Amino acid sequence: MKKSTILFAVLCIFLVTDISAGGTKEQTTKITPQDKLVLYAYDSFVSEWGTGPKVIPLFEKKYGIKVTVQSAGDAGQVLQKAIMEKDHPEADILIGIDNNLLSKAVSEDIFTPYKPEGIKNVPKSLIFDPSYRVIPFDYGFFAVIYDSDKISSPPKSLEDLCDSRFKKSLILMDPRTSSPGLGFLLWTIAAYGDAFPAYWERLKPSILTITEGWDSGYGLFTSGEAPMVLSYTTSPAYHVENEHTKRYQAALFSSGHYMQIEGLGIVKNAPHRKAAEKFIEFALSKDFQSKIPLTNWMYPVSEEVNLPKSYAYAPIPEKNLLLPARMVSEHLDTWLTQWTNAASK
Repeated sequence: MKKSTILFAVLCIFLVTDISAGGTKEQTTKITPQDKLVLYAYDSFVSEWGTGPKVIPLFEKKYGIKVTVQSAGDAGQVLQKAIMEKDHPEADILIGIDNNLLSKAVSEDIFTPYKPEGIKNVPKSLIFDPSYRVIPFDYGFFAVIYDSDKISSPPKSLEDLCDSRFKKSLILMDPRTSSPGLGFLLWTIAAYGDAFPAYWERLKPSILTITEGWDSGYGLFTSGEAPMVLSYTTSPAYHVENEHTKRYQAALFSSGHYMQIEGLGIVKNAPHRKAAEKFIEFALSKDFQSKIPLTNWMYPVSEEVNLPKSYAYAPIPEKNLLLPARMVSEHLDTWLTQWTNAASK
């Protein structure tokens, strides 16, 4: 009688184990705990204070997918790395490809379309790629950030930046390697049209240096190398939140500020396609979106997220500038050549 009871108990254990294993197998037919995901992202996204360290552990825990992240400088450098590898892609997802870099990514055939369920919660005005090769996850506005301890009367327009009182005072980024750098170039084109090369010639005396990426440029600014730097209207909120100082402020231009919408997309022939689709969906979830304001210092595309109090110091421009994606695609190479000539004079 005792042996029969033990045998029955053992059989029950095997039965329960088999049912449990079967359930696990059914739930992970497409995604298994052994699956991997490789992300290429810009430096600030993966830094210890960036969005990556906040959201990636949440994704790994939720889906049981191991994520490997590689930083490649600025978003322009992320795209360039993927272009070099496009015949044998190593990345599954690129993070940070914005409305200004889209045309280059499309011309190089880097991405494959994927329309996530969560896109229905994103305002149509922020969907900059109607083919869903790149999905928006945040947005912001470029601005000149100045040190109010050194500049009491900030510039009020792009033209004002050319004033002799700002000689060697401005740090910019290279539009060939940096998405903020490209954004500023397009800002000048939106404002001056075909006359933008002449503007850059007028601006040149005000420029201290042009860095490859935003991280290095902003680092020079905060270390005191120059009193002005290209960044975002949200940058002052960062300093208020983390350093409790209002020293760094955004110079608002009544003529308008150029808008940047950042996105992410699945690389064509991605090694881990199903895992990549899961991450795209996750990027539009509240778990991901709620981390953006205090890590990436941009506005989340989800309207469900409440902004922190420090964003009271992140002014939203009254006028936003944005060139049509088709125009950028058709003229970008020419514009970059014209910029190079103007900047090297």
